[in-house]
Parts: sequence; C-alpha cells; structure tokens
Amino acid sequence: MQLADRSFGDRIDYLSQFKQRRVTLKQLFDFGRNPSSETLLMEAQFLHQELPVRLSHRVQELRSLPCGLSDMPSARLVRDMYVDSVRELIEIQRPRTSADDEEFTRLLGAIKKRHKDVVAIMAKAILELKQMRGPDAVNHEIQSFLDRFYIARIGCRMLIGQHIALHGAPAPGYVGLIRERCRPREIAAEAAAQARGLCRLHYGVSPEVGVFGKTDLTFTYIPSHLHHMLFELLKNSMRAVVESRGLDEERLPRIRVVLSEGAEDVTIKVSDEGGGIPRSGIPRIWTYLYSTAKPPDLDGYWQAQAPAYPPFAGLGYGLPISRLYSRSFGGDLQVISMEGYGTDAYLHLKRLGDTEEVAPRKWC
Repeated sequence: MQLADRSFGDRIDYLSQFKQRRVTLKQLFDFGRNPSSETLLMEAQFLHQELPVRLSHRVQELRSLPCGLSDMPSARLVRDMYVDSVRELIEIQRPRTSADDEEFTRLLGAIKKRHKDVVAIMAKAILELKQMRGPDAVNHEIQSFLDRFYIARIGCRMLIGQHIALHGAPAPGYVGLIRERCRPREIAAEAAAQARGLCRLHYGVSPEVGVFGKTDLTFTYIPSHLHHMLFELLKNSMRAVVESRGLDEERLPRIRVVLSEGAEDVTIKVSDEGGGIPRSGIPRIWTYLYSTAKPPDLDGYWQAQAPAYPPFAGLGYGLPISRLYSRSFGGDLQVISMEGYGTDAYLHLKRLGDTEEVAPRKWC
C-alpha cells in the first residue's frame, strides 16, 4: 500500500517506524557554503521526506506518555500542533521546481512559528500533572521523555532554521545559521548584557561579568545556540550571586567567563561566587521544573504574542535544555559546585567536524 492511500493515522504510524537520518554540523556547513538552486532543491526534498518522520515519532510519544501526562490539556495542545504539522508536510507536494521550493519554505516558516512556544506549553503540561497528582508525579520516565522530546525539537528547528536562512539574504560570515568564525567573547558579552538587564528588572541590581582566557578564540558554530546556553548559565549565576550576597551592587562579586581552546573541544567556564549548591542537590539541577524560584505565570507567558521579557527563573528548564543544546552536536555541560562558595559550569563544544547530530535517546 502506498503512503498516499493510507488514512492519516496510519500514515503517522507508518512514518514513525523509520529512524531519523542524522546529519553533522560539517555537512550542513559544507552543503550550504555555496548554495545553488539545485542544491537548495535537494535540501528541500530531503526535509520533505525527513521532517514528517521526525515529527511522527514525537506524535506517537505524545499519545502514550506515562502517569497520565498525555491527558493534560497542554500536552494535547502540543500533540495537536505536531499532528497539524505532519499533515501539512504530507499534503504539500515534493518540491521539484524553484517555485515548489519557495512554497515549501513558506510552509516551514509557518511550522517554525507554530512551534515556537512548545517548551513553555510542555512546562505548563508538567505543572498541570503536578497539580493533579502531586509534586512527585514527574518521575524518571517523564524526565527521559522530555530529554528525547527536546533534543528532537532542537534538531528539527535547526534543520528548518538552516533551510529558511539559506533562502534569505546571506549574512556576511554565515552559512545559514552557522557562523564560520563564531566569536565566543562577543556572544558572551551579548548574553551578559541581556542577562544583566533582566536581572536588574527583577532585583534592581546585577553583578558584573568579565571574559578571560583565550578571548580571541574563533570556531565554527551556531551563534544562536551558544547565546542560549551562555544566557541561561549567566542568568543562573546572577540570581545566585544577588540572592546570596544582597542588593548592594558594589559588593557583588564579578562572574567570570573563561574561554579555552583544546585540540578537540572549545570549553567555556562560567564561574560565580553565589554560595554554591549542596552536593546532594546537584542531580536535581538536571530535572525539569526543579527550581528554588516561584514558578512564573505560564498562562500569560506563552499566550502573549510578544512577552516583554522572559521569566528570570522558576521554569527549571534552563540547565537541562542548555545541556541538550550542548549535546546536540557532540558537546556537553557539566556543573561543579563548592557549597558555601560558588559554582563552576563547564560548557564543552565540539569543533566543526563529523560528530553526528544526537538522535533522541535515554541518557544515564
């Protein structure tokens, strides 16, 4: 039976039987370096076949989540989003001309916009589950699902964003979303300025941030991913420093960002003197919705078309999702803390190479 002859539910079942085809950052970079209408059409045809497979896997998981999570209203909303996106990708014809490619690119833009608030909506689904079944409802199975779900989301949004960027006006030094000479010092400064502004909105003060080490370091990477990770790490450090040291800005110790270049990895350390974390609490920092801050108003946050600013803390998603961003192309994020003094976060990032995109799986 041909795919077109199946009912829509059967199509999702059929597509979810296939494994996703993993790509490397180097492949994305090399493929997009000198794009022609022919290569762009080839990429569109790859995505036309690959994205329904990836999204169908997520639909299947969202249908059968443990502990009743699938029945939460926000989880059903996310599932409906993914179902709608699979339907649209199946219904649009395989791109064969430049005009087809343009239409397909517009569809990908609409899908990317539709899914932009999925993280906040899934966070709301977890809160709904905790309110219904108690604080211990989020077990290991749900943690494993969220890891798989969000690493898959990072991969899909990377592929979609890369395709859209290659069809737009080229930015100097960029190949789609990838910057050939990504400068961690610049990105750290931008992330620090954003985090300091947000910290001032919440506390009225913010600690300074200094960048040290190999400050002239450049490597090929995705600046938006690096900015996301550094922003989350700096935001955590600022909150720890202010809440442990008080609101006298002149007495707040500086947060240090240290850049290092190795043969295999680029390593970035974010170091603070914010009192540290008890050793028994380290495993919990990687669990979703674990935060010592009050949860933000997610109804107002994800429904707003343009929130004035994101919640400073309370979602409990910053560290686990930042670790997934680092792992998406072979890196990692580690946290080492000295209770009573401060915390060091080590962000390890692979240089551009043949490290494959990480497929959704369970981590120990």
